[in-house]
Amino acid sequence: MTVDYSVLPHHKILCIDMKSFYASCSAVIMGLDPLECHLAVVGDRDRQGSIVLAASPRMKKDFGIKTGSRMFEIPDDPRIQLVEPKMATYVRISTELTRLFHRYVPKDAIHTYSVDESFIKIDGATNLWGDATTIAHKIKDDMEREFQLPCAIGIGPNMLLSKLCLDLEAKKKGIAEWTYEEVPEKLWPLSPLREMWGIGGRLEKKLNRMGIFSIGQLAKYDLEKLEAKFGVMGNQLHYHAWGVDLSEIGAPIMDGQVSFGKGQILLRDYKEKKEIKRVILEMCEEVARRTRTHRKAGRTISFGVGYSHEEFGGGFHRSRTIEEPTNITMDLYRVCLALFEENYNGKTVRKINIALSNIVEDASLQVSLFEPDRWEKRELGYVVDRIRNKYGSGALLRAVSYTEAGTARHRARLVGGHKS
Repeated sequence: MTVDYSVLPHHKILCIDMKSFYASCSAVIMGLDPLECHLAVVGDRDRQGSIVLAASPRMKKDFGIKTGSRMFEIPDDPRIQLVEPKMATYVRISTELTRLFHRYVPKDAIHTYSVDESFIKIDGATNLWGDATTIAHKIKDDMEREFQLPCAIGIGPNMLLSKLCLDLEAKKKGIAEWTYEEVPEKLWPLSPLREMWGIGGRLEKKLNRMGIFSIGQLAKYDLEKLEAKFGVMGNQLHYHAWGVDLSEIGAPIMDGQVSFGKGQILLRDYKEKKEIKRVILEMCEEVARRTRTHRKAGRTISFGVGYSHEEFGGGFHRSRTIEEPTNITMDLYRVCLALFEENYNGKTVRKINIALSNIVEDASLQVSLFEPDRWEKRELGYVVDRIRNKYGSGALLRAVSYTEAGTARHRARLVGGHKS
């Protein structure tokens, strides 16, 4: 099977990524060169196990320290600067960078993908500013001149290819452009599969078991078999392997929200079951809140636990599907608690993941004869959300959050999960 690229949209979309954004911002604030200094942003300098949130390019190159490394892995070297995050400042800088894009395109042509990454569609701007590469250079020069911040820009005919171009080529070259015709040459050789945007470790293992180890093999694999195995996602994987993406600017690249979740690396090792259960309840509250924010509900609840490195790691991940879609905190908690009791082996817990998938619109609610107050529970969730949205996340908390095991009070004081 082949794809007729002539019938597909041929936009000019830039995917702009700020290089080591948190580290670069902190470096500029300190009067350092973001590309030459050795700087790491760590969650908490008082904890040796604290995670590195960002590392400058030279930090990565000279010391091998990158995002996700632990503070105890950073060598004792006088050249290295360790700073804590200033999330509120990073958000303000990100907002100013978005205003910079407004010089070139209107607001509806900009999609802020994350605090340090944006897509902009420049189809109508090329007559004013020049071709896509010229506009990319202008934006890159503006950022470096006005903010002293480096960036990389991928250019493609759709959001997916511009993102892949960024990740696989532009981050090395600064600016690069991919076309549909270059997909076999530049995308298909990619292996391992997890290097492809949208393919995680678990999905990679499933594809490997099917004999698929490169994107080219994925593109040429029988579409019907992929759909039989993965459903709608199988169709999406196939066309993404061909570089096809029909998403509009402002829509997610992976069409449709497939799940709402939360993962948390705990502030310390948790050894007592009752303490672990308290954190699980807090996290179920957050997952339910995120789901209600989008007026959605879900049927499949996934729960995972990661054990401490001191006990040689490991853990488990299990899912369970319930009959009726829900976004009620205690529904999620009951299922997660059951999965925890069935699979927990007593080891020290350091990480917990919870997700709600099999998503549907929260338009209707099936009332059960055995649970006549179900509607009130659902509405109570929305009322609590409105209070928290107005007065802050810490305005209403469950009693477990005030125990020593609770993390919600601490996290309510953070911006983006980190110090402001």
